[in-house]
Amino acid sequence: MFSLLHATRACVLTLAIPTLVTPVFAQVQTAPSTRPGDSVLAQTGPAYADLADLVLSAPVIADVTIRSATAIKGAEAAGVAPGHQRFYVEADVGALIRGAGGLPSRVGYLFDAAVDARGRAPRLKKMRVLIYARRVPNAADQLQLVAPDAQLPWAPDTEQRSRTIARDALAADAPPVITGVGNAFFVPGSLPGEGETQIFLTTANNRPVSLSVLRRPGEERRYAVALSEIVDESAAPPARDTLLWYRLACALPASLPDRSTASLSPEDAEAAREDYRFVLQKLGPCQRDRQLPTASS
Repeated sequence: MFSLLHATRACVLTLAIPTLVTPVFAQVQTAPSTRPGDSVLAQTGPAYADLADLVLSAPVIADVTIRSATAIKGAEAAGVAPGHQRFYVEADVGALIRGAGGLPSRVGYLFDAAVDARGRAPRLKKMRVLIYARRVPNAADQLQLVAPDAQLPWAPDTEQRSRTIARDALAADAPPVITGVGNAFFVPGSLPGEGETQIFLTTANNRPVSLSVLRRPGEERRYAVALSEIVDESAAPPARDTLLWYRLACALPASLPDRSTASLSPEDAEAAREDYRFVLQKLGPCQRDRQLPTASS
């Protein structure tokens, strides 16, 4: 039977749930995403944007093995999406990927599992999974997933990519959160078809980020991203499925705002809009297959 202790914990976690190998006490280390000697694993699991959404929302990321999973019904299962079953999970912590202060050897949390066509939930006991969570105040052994589905089957690639995203986000030169588009400028060149567009972006911490697009006759347009006040030869486009790519592809609006080109002539404004569309095309779509996690408080 569902014990009184489990019921109490489930009630506490239900009130907090969003509506939408390293030693256990180690913390994630800061390092670039690509380093000599890093192993290359076949990609499995979620798309980069989906995984980054989880990692960046989760103060705690852990590799755990489920010890028990008790189905939750009634008031404690309020808000469960159709086609899902809520469980109170107890899991043994094998490794802490991210999280200051460590974790106890066993933790509990709520998880909403998708059911099959017959309404049957997966067998969770003994599954090795990755959880993306935050701590529950005044309950050291209880966690709150950053989204009801923020538990992924463990796979070497998913763990490695989670570590990389967490590492990149903590780096001193981590790209900032993009909040919008500022002013855009276009400077025609001396030859027909020559010119340069520069578009300044706004960021959460006011760090400078800009896009530059260079047009030269007979050459394909080129663009670069600068993370400083000065755009130099070292500026380059971001590689796909990197934190900088994610910050741009998943945050930039679909078109250049009119206010960004308000000071330009109609011809220069149209050139800037064309170059902005060129950047979006080169970045490619921000593919997401899951609901965004609720922002942590």
